[in-house]
Formats: sequence, structure tokens, C-alpha cells
Amino acid sequence: MKDIEIPGTGNGGLTSESACRGRRILHIDMDAFFAAVEEKKHPGLRGKPVVIGGAGDPSRRGVVSTANYEARKFGVHSGMPLRTACKLCPQAVYLPVDYPAYAAVSRRFKNVLLYVTSAMEDVGIDEAFLDITDLPEDDQTVAARIKKDIYKAIGLTCSIGIASNKLLAKIASDMQKPDGLTIITERDIRDKLWPMPVRKLYGIGPKTEEQLHVLGIKTIGELAATQLEVLVQRFGFSHGHYLYDAARGIDETPLVIHREPKSISRETTFQRDEKNWQVIAGTIARLSRQIISDMVVKGYTARTVTLKIRFDDFHTVTRACSLEKATDSDEIIRKTAFSCLRRIELKRRIRLVGVRASNLEHAESRLPGEVRT
Repeated sequence: MKDIEIPGTGNGGLTSESACRGRRILHIDMDAFFAAVEEKKHPGLRGKPVVIGGAGDPSRRGVVSTANYEARKFGVHSGMPLRTACKLCPQAVYLPVDYPAYAAVSRRFKNVLLYVTSAMEDVGIDEAFLDITDLPEDDQTVAARIKKDIYKAIGLTCSIGIASNKLLAKIASDMQKPDGLTIITERDIRDKLWPMPVRKLYGIGPKTEEQLHVLGIKTIGELAATQLEVLVQRFGFSHGHYLYDAARGIDETPLVIHREPKSISRETTFQRDEKNWQVIAGTIARLSRQIISDMVVKGYTARTVTLKIRFDDFHTVTRACSLEKATDSDEIIRKTAFSCLRRIELKRRIRLVGVRASNLEHAESRLPGEVRT
């Protein structure tokens, strides 16, 4: 590994500013969460490859939401078409997504985390960040307590990463799955972070990875050895600086304890490209009802409704309508969605329909359906 001098440390670690702050950030990631919940409901699935996605039928359209570790051995991974997964692992048990069940278990394990500290950033149904800086216990003790309490509450395992910032903590939680614990200190940057492929850094997708490979950069260490000017010239000022810092384990991003949603949306992909008007209209009405249910539960009203239509050639059209007053009225939201539909020319079969409510406002103390004044 080429020696890399990082200002403020001289030892290939974090900046002295980060080190002095002494943050202790914990990232928790539940192990193959959806599949684990299904195995808990149906113990007979244990030891078998399990794939969850779509309607649970690999002969129909849909993508893999998650796969357990037995299925992953065959190359199955999230985001893969179910049909591809079936070719790789035809012997797997294929199940539909049961989101309400997963959400219920998610709430239970996050309640456990809130007993540890209220400084929690909820970043997904199966993961969260905790700021454990002010806790008196050492890292291993905190992690052991969380693992024990979560298993007691829901009977599932998790993997935990602990570091001085969110970037490193998230990378660490993925290093020893399942049921792992990885702690990254500034002294570990060279040995644990730099040998990893650049794709392991948050924010590096296939396109960025490809451009880095063109520059001869395949590992995080090679990225850390690259001059800032080269990265800025190739990726622009903001992303270039991010790559330069991230490769050195530098991340000052704070935990977002409370995050206001920008929108609430639902969408569905038809199993066969659809042209039947009644089916399309019924789908829009159903999605509108689901959005209203989500809004009422979360305590929001909306002023803007957007309809999304994707045709069989993958051309996607969106139309939005804004209301004078925010509402959570089923009738108003549904009628607004249909008014958007009237502005779309339906010449082809439809592959996907989506409805989104945005410009959200807090509902405050009102009865469901009452229009905000």
C-alpha cells in the first residue's frame, strides 16, 4: 500500500478534528431482515434458500427484495429480477413481500434501540444509526447489550458497526455478517478500509465505479492515493471532494434524529402490460386509498398529487395537480389523481402506475378527511 499523508494525522487515519471530537457512531443492520421475519413465522423455512419479492411467483414480474444467506450462496441478491433468481436457485422458496409484518417487527426492534439512546437516526425498515458517544459503557458492551435485547424482543440477529462517523460505521456493519460486530478506529483505516473495492463506499454506484476503473482506481486505498485535483476534474467539485474525504474515512455528517418526509407515494407494476381502462382506474383508486391511509397514520395532509404512468416501452410520464388547501380526503385525492390522468394520452399499454402526495403539512388536531383551512 502506498504511503498516504493525511493532513492533521500523519498516520493514515482520520483528521485530527474528527479524532478530537471523539464521536462514537453505531450502525445496526438486521440480518436478511425480510427473510428472517418469514423464517420466524415459518420455522420450517430454516436452512432452506428463501427469496422474497413481488408476489412471490418467479414466473411473474417482480424483483428480489431480499434473500437469506442460503440463497445468496447461489448469487441471488436484492434488486435482481425474480426470473433471474429462479434460474440461479430454482430450489428456493419464493415468498411475496409482507410489508405490514416487517414494519411491525421493525417498530419493535427500534423501540429496543430507543431504550439505549434517544439519539437515533431511522434510515430504513431494517437499519438505524445511534450516537453512543455519551454512553458510559465501552463499544463492545453497548453492542452486546443491543444484540441481546433485540434477540430477546424479536428473536432475530443483527450486525453492528461502530466508528467515529456514519460512513465508517455503515461500512463496518457489513463486514462480518451475519450476527457480526466490527469496530473501526482511525488506526484501522489502512488495514480494514483501504483494501476494499471502491464500490463499498457509500455514494459510489456503477457509473462512478466504472469511471474510477478508467483512472486505474479499484480499491479505496488507491482512491485515497489520488490527488484531489484529479478527482475534482473528473467528478466535479462536490463529488470530487466527497470521494477524496470518504476514501480517508472522513465524514462529518450529523445524525438526523427527526426527518420530515417530502412525499408519500405508492406504485404498482402490472403483471402484464395493461390497456383495460377499468383495471387502470381501479388501480389508481386503490393506490390513492393506500396513500390516504399512510398520511392519516403519519399525521400529514397534502397539497399536491402526482400521477406517474410508465408505458410498455418504458417511457414514463408524470402529471401533477396542486390544491388550494392541504387535505387528507380520500375523495379529493382520488379525484385529483384522475384529473392528472385526463392530461395523459393513453396510446400504449401501461406497465406501471404510481400516485404521490407531496407538499405535506402536519394535520394537527383534526378528524380524518377534514380539509385544512
